Amino acid sequence: MTKEELLDEIKKSMKARDKNRTQILRLVNQSVKQIEVDERRDVSEADITAAVKKLQKVTAEELDGLHKAGEATHAERIALLEEQAKILDSLLPEQVAGEKLELLIDETMAKLGATTKRDMGKVMGALTKATNGNFDKPYAASYLGKKLS
Repeated sequence: MTKEELLDEIKKSMKARDKNRTQILRLVNQSVKQIEVDERRDVSEADITAAVKKLQKVTAEELDGLHKAGEATHAERIALLEEQAKILDSLLPEQVAGEKLELLIDETMAKLGATTKRDMGKVMGALTKATNGNFDKPYAASYLGKKLS
């Protein structure tokens, strides 16, 4: 997602009077502006994706804490955070998973000549570069562990 697309999404959500979506998008935009001010540069799509992932992590941690504290007392906040998590998921590019991921892992292993568990870090690093970190890491690690001896 580019900065222009982000600003267009903010406008659309404001016109639709979707307060929760607008709030999340503004938080992402605030993170993007902070990068522009601090580093004095234009932001890239990777910066925006990183900002969304950071917010996603914070939301997940807060949700986890509220679930542990007890759902009865925090039901309204939990529902709000779950909706925010869905919105953040929709802002990220689709993750590489399933058969596509297995095929990519097999190709990467062949390219790097990976055969032992010691090569696992190299393969995971190459996958991260190839997909910009946008893949199902636990599944990839499990599949890779089975393939490497």
